[in-house]
Amino acid sequence: MRGPPAWSGRGSFAAFVFLQGCLYAAYGMVSPFLPSFLDARGLDASEIGIVLAAGTLMRLVAGPVAGRIADRLDATRAVLAAGAAAAGLLAFATLLGHGFPALLVLGLAQAVALAALAPLADALTLAAMEREKTFAYGWVRGAGSAAFILATLVSGQAVAWAGLPSILVSSGLLFLLTALAVRRVPATPRIGHPSSPLPEAPTRNTLRDLLAVPLFRRVLLVAALVIGSHALHEAFAVIRWRAEGLGPGTVSLLWSLAVLSEVVVFVLCGSWLLERLGTAGAAMLAAGAGILRWAIMATTVAVPMLAIGQALHGFTFALLHLANMRLLADLVPARGGATAQTLYATLGLGLANTVLTGLSGWLYGRFGADAFWSMAALCAGALPLAASLRRPAPPAA
Repeated sequence: MRGPPAWSGRGSFAAFVFLQGCLYAAYGMVSPFLPSFLDARGLDASEIGIVLAAGTLMRLVAGPVAGRIADRLDATRAVLAAGAAAAGLLAFATLLGHGFPALLVLGLAQAVALAALAPLADALTLAAMEREKTFAYGWVRGAGSAAFILATLVSGQAVAWAGLPSILVSSGLLFLLTALAVRRVPATPRIGHPSSPLPEAPTRNTLRDLLAVPLFRRVLLVAALVIGSHALHEAFAVIRWRAEGLGPGTVSLLWSLAVLSEVVVFVLCGSWLLERLGTAGAAMLAAGAGILRWAIMATTVAVPMLAIGQALHGFTFALLHLANMRLLADLVPARGGATAQTLYATLGLGLANTVLTGLSGWLYGRFGADAFWSMAALCAGALPLAASLRRPAPPAA
């Protein structure tokens, strides 16, 4: 797709901040209140669960397909823009939905549209970062996280003022704005990192080629273990805190602290830590922080200790994500970036989160707070693998 060359001569940082800001603001507007919207449209608890779970499964399938199409056709921007536009239109269509069958169909269609948006945006960002050398990926991704926080706060006010449909109107407009923002960012270049073990042009065997690279498989596994370990926290942390007598204000502050620490690492110190520790050291720090964080969750509800645990989110998620993005930028040619990013989002993050979220209910129901020790064990298992996540050396001249 063609668009104004906004990046020419002055870099594309601002264009990518705008793109990721619009995208994550769209997510933030709808995420907190979507179950409530489905409830208001006549779905019971089991039907809401089916709609949400079916959407998750659909994204796991549709994401890699979209990434593959983007690479094969050299059309990452076009696929991203089409998905964002479809997501916006489907948000408006959902306003007309009532009852389980209609909302299930709309939810599945929306899941297909959303499946590859974040990975494709990351693929474009990493390609521009590698080419221009004028900004860090974390600055752009941190802007997205900040936009998500702001949109989440705004969504509550919007619901109070205009009701639940307002979240779909707002997110729909933001997704459409995301589609327009894609026009302002550069296309993926045809050449990649010199250390990549893969061919520059995507082939019919790109998926197999990627999964055949041991370092790529280790990246996926470490992400699945460490970032996947957050599943129990996301599902049951607030339930545990409320059961132990923490008030809504304290719970909100603790949750906000985790997201704030994510932004701090992305924007302020993540690149600095990567330069000094390397990708392997950063990944090991993330896994070690996960062990400490889930040990705190398993043993105490003292607010100062919980605050420390929540602040570790910047390491357990953001720092590991930065290290993995650095490795993927080295491993994968720019024109294979969409496939790599969607595989990472699906196998490294989405599938692990889906499986571990499903197990979390059984673990928490059987063991209570002690279930968090199992999440600490996942991070401990990731430590030796994390030690091997070293950047590939460029070939000798």
